[in-house]
Amino acid sequence: MYQFTSESVSEGHPDKVADLISDRVADFLLKGDITNRAAIETLVTTNMVTIAGEHKSWGLEDDYKEIIEDIIRDTVKEIGYEQSGFDWRKLKIYNELHAQSPDIALGTNDFGAGDQGIMFGYANRETENFMPIAIYYAHEVLKELSKRRKTVEKYKNAILPDSKCQITVNYADRNTPIDINTVVVSTQHTEDTSQDTVKELVFDVINSVIPKELLTDKTKYHINPTGRFVIGGPDGDTGLTGRKIIVDTYGGYAPHGGGAFSGKDCTKVDRSAAYMARYLAKNIVASGQADNATVQLSYAIGVVEPTSVYVYADGKVRSDLAYELQQLVDLTPKGIIDKFNLFALDLTKTTNYGHFGKPDLPWERIDLF
Repeated sequence: MYQFTSESVSEGHPDKVADLISDRVADFLLKGDITNRAAIETLVTTNMVTIAGEHKSWGLEDDYKEIIEDIIRDTVKEIGYEQSGFDWRKLKIYNELHAQSPDIALGTNDFGAGDQGIMFGYANRETENFMPIAIYYAHEVLKELSKRRKTVEKYKNAILPDSKCQITVNYADRNTPIDINTVVVSTQHTEDTSQDTVKELVFDVINSVIPKELLTDKTKYHINPTGRFVIGGPDGDTGLTGRKIIVDTYGGYAPHGGGAFSGKDCTKVDRSAAYMARYLAKNIVASGQADNATVQLSYAIGVVEPTSVYVYADGKVRSDLAYELQQLVDLTPKGIIDKFNLFALDLTKTTNYGHFGKPDLPWERIDLF
């Protein structure tokens, strides 16, 4: 037996605040126009937001910088930050956006890859959505905690936006999870909320989300193990776009190429090719050709076709599958964008609680084989 651990973070985590602002601003700049481009980075700290990056956008309103400031404030308000050190009404906002480099534009105008890079996709049979069990339930715990924070009175009065969940799973072998070894939840709370109340509220969420058969009398729990978490969000820790790439993907269960997703238009293969790699891996597993599959794609800037396609399934390199996938699917950036209609995608649907495993996202379809 062995253990494996994954973590998730809520939309109030500083890095996720930055990710959501970046995706919201990118959505605004792209406007669904396939000729527009965006690569947006955000830094958040005590009552300050700095946004920077490059874009190519047609048809912007003359007051677009004021609109972006409104987008930032509305995003922070929606997350729920009205605390003294990070309040949507008091934010100082610095906008350092500028035009995309014409040298980069040369490579993407004809839908060559927006940069070089390697991207991975993964799937296994541990959950019904073909995701590893640890990251799946870490996301589910925090989604439910966030939902109750916004809708249930006793949670509204106690729980604040910043939270994290980490789950350790016991395995018999690579494909056989047994039960949950440890659950860790740290959540921000109001000054006058006791730790006993925090624990009661969090345990209610855990027990409502995680199946009873996975929680045993040996499962260990650590709820706010420091004993206090009042100062949180960007007032407690500075946040940056792109620092939660393992949370965004498979919880460390599969390799990662290193490129972040949020703030980028889908000519950036960091984002779009990672979505395609997930689609390919999921369809391999769902079609019964493997119990777990890893797919790697790689690209060169300005080049249309991928430089390599690699499949590793059930402990074997599957060159036959890699060849078959290239016959079945257009793996060019334009082909990926068209297949998933990515320029019509609301990027913010992907920002929180993972880019994979959500059934309404187009790369989660099972329709390839």
